[in-house]
Amino acid sequence: MSDIIFKLKNPLTISSSNFVTTTDNDTTFDTKEFDGLFKSNVRFSLPQAVGTTDSVQFNQVTLSPNTLTVGTGSNKIILKDKSISGSSPITFQNNLSVTQNATIIDGFTFTGTLATGSSTIATSSVVEINQSGSTIWGENLSQKQFFSSSLEVTGSVLLNKDDSVPIRAFDEISNDTSVSDESNTALVTERVAKTFLSAIKPERNYLRKSFVHTGSFVSNLSAKFVATTASAPTGMTATTENDFMFFINGMVMENDALTITQNSSTDLRLTINSSELGYSLESDDEVIGFGKFNS
Repeated sequence: MSDIIFKLKNPLTISSSNFVTTTDNDTTFDTKEFDGLFKSNVRFSLPQAVGTTDSVQFNQVTLSPNTLTVGTGSNKIILKDKSISGSSPITFQNNLSVTQNATIIDGFTFTGTLATGSSTIATSSVVEINQSGSTIWGENLSQKQFFSSSLEVTGSVLLNKDDSVPIRAFDEISNDTSVSDESNTALVTERVAKTFLSAIKPERNYLRKSFVHTGSFVSNLSAKFVATTASAPTGMTATTENDFMFFINGMVMENDALTITQNSSTDLRLTINSSELGYSLESDDEVIGFGKFNS
């Protein structure tokens, strides 16, 4: 009696694909039928290791349906067209390179250096950038933040926040040379400061004028000073004898009995009322004037 041969009526067909290599007893094949007549050792091989500890690389990933989910539960990351989201914070272990625009929907926290191209735009140990609420730059006052270009702020800037101090914020840098707003939340430019100080300079200079001159005898009722009185700036009271003190031989003379007249640039004349003073001038008297002389 001959041996009975068992074989499949409908053979098993195995085909390889672009990324899977198939071998039968170490012989590579693309498509092959197996009917069980002969012993076969079929192996399926991938071009790279795909173990849990291996680094797997894909040339292209197709999302279906337009979504790739990595992880489960509270530790998953969802990749979609133009977006990355997650149920927990997403951590990039090494560098993150963005070649075009990046839009942050919620908070963004990073450590180290945030840079664009070859220009570093912020350096800090911790930075939190939020769509709403507060944004934190750095952890303490010892850390510095640097901006290499313009900084545009909408709102106000609060310096050294202290709730016990009513106002410590400023909301504009003013170039108004009239300083008419009298704002307590505006910083002025150098131009404003110079214009304002220049405007009050005549008043300041006038108020500081205090000089001493010695007069010469003219008559028993008058003495001459080679001097000029200082002119009061617009808006201030005109210069009078009340802006001077006159002394005769070290004794102060009563202003009510004195009259001063500017006859010329080199002749300021002091006239006395001898009846009110009770004396008149003599040629050897020393008459000294102190006050708003021009120089």
